[in-house]
Amino acid sequence: MKKRVTKAIFPVAGKGTRFLPATKSIPKEIMTLVDRPLIQYAIDEARAAGIKDFIFVTSRGKSALEDYFDHSPELENTLRKAGKEDLLATLKTTNMDSGAIAYIRQHKAMGLGHAVWCARRLIGNEPFAVILPDDVIAAEKPCLQQMVETHAETGGCMVAAMDVPQDKTSAYGVLDIREDRGETVSVQGMVEKPPAEEAPSNLAVIGRYILTPDIMRNLSRIKTGSGGEIQLTDAIAAEIQAGRDVFGYRFRGERFDCGSKAGFLQATVAFGLARDDLREEFGEYLQDLMSMRQAAQ
Repeated sequence: MKKRVTKAIFPVAGKGTRFLPATKSIPKEIMTLVDRPLIQYAIDEARAAGIKDFIFVTSRGKSALEDYFDHSPELENTLRKAGKEDLLATLKTTNMDSGAIAYIRQHKAMGLGHAVWCARRLIGNEPFAVILPDDVIAAEKPCLQQMVETHAETGGCMVAAMDVPQDKTSAYGVLDIREDRGETVSVQGMVEKPPAEEAPSNLAVIGRYILTPDIMRNLSRIKTGSGGEIQLTDAIAAEIQAGRDVFGYRFRGERFDCGSKAGFLQATVAFGLARDDLREEFGEYLQDLMSMRQAAQ
């Protein structure tokens, strides 16, 4: 009987230097996409997938993350007295029950693999998910929920994947495909940021993973790899070499790279237009803006 995936690791120790000076005083994960911080999108996606235990791998200067998920009795009372029940209900979605969320410090920036390995004692001998909050995915059914449902049938390790232009493969971990089954592919190798001409496919890994506890044991043995860091990709590749199943999953949805300024702006436009309360006014503004730019040309 396959164990259910109920634990998720959120690596949030990065400094967010691409968003300086904003990230001088606030964690990047607290930056707002429309009216919700990036981390809230990741938490909501995890909840929809059945995740019960949330493990944050943090670093110095990330205390705002802990405060965000804590209860705020004063603010709740103020909203209650003012009769702002809608806002009160929204605020309560940000609260986490005592014991549901854990924080672990990554003391040295040694890569994604090392960040995941830092949570090994809380994972134990269970499968677990990894969610990178920088990757925000707009989907009718949340991406991790899609993966958890498929993983219940396949087992093994699973990575979210999307087709990218061949000339963009050097920006991603890329799958070497053994068998393409459409929605899922069985994987015979993974290459971290290969030159376009050497990429084994154009199927790129993005920030959602379901992993077996064997990954933690692999990470314990791995030495630094690409960029002088401990790569999660190498630990997954070790599973393939050991003859265990690794799958890529082509999720249904649109991924936005909110770790880049352009991607963050694109996500803001997409999520703003998807909102019933913003679509008309925001859409008209964008149309007027484009009309003025075209007229100026």
